[in-house]
Amino acid sequence: MFRHLKQGLLALSVVAVVVVVSFIIESSPMRAQSQIPPVAEFSGVSLMIDFATTTAARELGLGGRRSIPSNYGMIFVFPSDSLYGFWMKDTLIPLDMFWLDPKGHVVYVARDVATSSYPNVFYPTVPARYVLETVAGFARAHDVKIGTVLLLKNYPIVSK
Repeated sequence: MFRHLKQGLLALSVVAVVVVVSFIIESSPMRAQSQIPPVAEFSGVSLMIDFATTTAARELGLGGRRSIPSNYGMIFVFPSDSLYGFWMKDTLIPLDMFWLDPKGHVVYVARDVATSSYPNVFYPTVPARYVLETVAGFARAHDVKIGTVLLLKNYPIVSK
C-alpha cells in the first residue's frame, strides 16, 4: 500500500514540476516577444500585421471579423507576381485594398470597398506579389497612393 502511495506522490510531483516549468516558459519575456505581431510602417503609420501565406488563410482573409483596428493590416502573400483578384465574400467591414510589388511599392489601390460589393472581384491593373487589406478610409486618411511603400523588415515568401 505504501509503495502505491509513494508512486502516486512521485507522479503528482512530476506533474506539478511540469506545470510550473510550462508556466515559466509561457510567461517568459522571450516567449511574449515571439507572440507580438510584426509591425510595418505604411504612409507614416505603424501597422500591426498578420500574414495570409496559405491558400486557406488567403481565402478566409478578414472574412467574419466584426471589427478591425485602424492600425491593423493583413498581408496576403503570393508565390509570384500576377493580377490577383479580391472580393468581399463573408467580409463584414468595408476595406481598403493595396496591391504591392515585390519591393512593397503600391501598384494599385481599391478604396472604401463595400461589403455589399460581393460577388464583384477587384483586380489590379498591373501584376502584384502582395495585397494589404486595412479598414476602409485608411488610404484617404493617410494619403496612400500608387508608389507609397510598405516598410516591413521581412516579407514572407511562399511557394506554390
